[in-house]
Amino acid sequence: MNEVLTIENKIVEMLRTVFDPEIPVNVYDLGLIYKVEVNDDKSVNIDMTLTAPNCPAADFIMEDVKQKVESIDDIGAVTINLVFEPEWDKDMMSDEAKVELGFL
Repeated sequence: MNEVLTIENKIVEMLRTVFDPEIPVNVYDLGLIYKVEVNDDKSVNIDMTLTAPNCPAADFIMEDVKQKVESIDDIGAVTINLVFEPEWDKDMMSDEAKVELGFL
């Protein structure tokens, strides 16, 4: 298997352990992770958003993402880019998240 794909899979697994304290669904299945990019030097760029721009847990969530991804073996520097385009909505959630939150 391609090494970058393996690292990306590990990152996704780790992202599924990060939760918004107010929502019982992880940030990955909520659809808050827009892009995961693993560079040749094993540094990682993650574009993510929040369910609301004024989310009181924003700093906590972003720090949790950064720390957990950095804890993966063979990962270099991790950069989290907070973006609000496109604006998040519930259609970005996985079906599992929609079931968990009662949308399906």
